[in-house]
Amino acid sequence: MPRIRYREGDWFVVPLGSGGYAVGIAARCNPKAAILGYFFGPARSEIPTLADVATLRAPEAVLVGRFSHLGLVRGEWPILGRLPGWDRERWPMPALVRYEELSGRTFHVIYDDDDPGKLLREEQVPPGLAEQGPKDGLMGAGFVERVLTLLLSSAPS
Repeated sequence: MPRIRYREGDWFVVPLGSGGYAVGIAARCNPKAAILGYFFGPARSEIPTLADVATLRAPEAVLVGRFSHLGLVRGEWPILGRLPGWDRERWPMPALVRYEELSGRTFHVIYDDDDPGKLLREEQVPPGLAEQGPKDGLMGAGFVERVLTLLLSSAPS
């Protein structure tokens, strides 16, 4: 396995299946492969610079969730680097949402703020607004690429 070269606060690029790129930030990292990321559009025709992503903020993300680090360690997702003044409080570890289709129950899934691979607890929540939010699960790199391709399906800018 290649050497892990990313850290919390690093910005990176995700290639889209339709051509172009999305960007992401590693908001929390577990060296055993679980990362919490925030992902952003629009689709870009060229790899952006760190200066290009400096104004992006957590509420603007088109996708938030835990994902595998394989795209990063294999070099398929280029790492742009880390902006000065990284502040993890601006990129919180949200409660993730798990919906049980069979029972109709919804849970907020809480992970450790320092380790997105460490499950702390699950809390059943009433249906409605509580069901909205980032979904629980561990996304593979290919899955992230496909979802972002669908979400950002307009032409690269």
